[in-house]
Amino acid sequence: MLLVIDVGNTQTVVGLYDSGDRRHQLLDHWRLATRTERTSDEHLLTLSQLLETRDLDLRSDVRGVAISSGVPTVTFELRRMCDRYLDLEPVVLGAGVRTGMSVLYDNPKEVGADRIANAVGAYDLYGGPTIVVDFGTATTFDVISANGEYLGGAIVPGIEISLDALFGRAAALRQVELVEPRSVIGKTTVESVQSGALYGYASLVDGMCDRIEEQIGEATVISTGGLAGLIGPITSTIEHEEPWLTLHGLRLVWEKNQP
Repeated sequence: MLLVIDVGNTQTVVGLYDSGDRRHQLLDHWRLATRTERTSDEHLLTLSQLLETRDLDLRSDVRGVAISSGVPTVTFELRRMCDRYLDLEPVVLGAGVRTGMSVLYDNPKEVGADRIANAVGAYDLYGGPTIVVDFGTATTFDVISANGEYLGGAIVPGIEISLDALFGRAAALRQVELVEPRSVIGKTTVESVQSGALYGYASLVDGMCDRIEEQIGEATVISTGGLAGLIGPITSTIEHEEPWLTLHGLRLVWEKNQP
């Protein structure tokens, strides 16, 4: 079995693949809160419990681990867990790891590992040119050329971060559930906030994608991330939702780095 782990600032997503299955089906997946204080021992216990839901044993059944992480402390503890308990070297997406994709950033080391995983996965599924919109802690736009090159992208504060800032600075506003309101013209304060958050971000996505396509030509637009299912359907540019795109890209990177 192959474990792929995408560590974000807010959430960690774990995927399970059969490393010998050429169909490359995602067997199971789990979403956890990212806890920077977790030790290698705690990661072992958490992942062991997840695999037990599939009647699998972490130590005996897992033959490979691939990691993308934007949280260095978590990366360190996951490496330690693999070394101490699994006796294997994980593939940690970063400098020196083969991805099969040229990164045309001024400093390629600055590109987040999850963004590269998304780009690799998107190009494998849809070719290029492609735009990936990832609704995570930040909302990121990643652009892949027709030749499979990572061109760069854009980063804006995520929806939840923006709302947290709004509620923290506006005493009269309270937190609201992120659901689509009855109309773009809110009739209550709650609906007004929901309209601004959802339709506002949908317009942001459409505007950014239009501007990117002015430079690269018509592109396939893919969404991923925790809020993709909420925002994607109310945009005019997003064509495909791939909730496990990062995991798919991580699996591909793991395969490229096997002997």
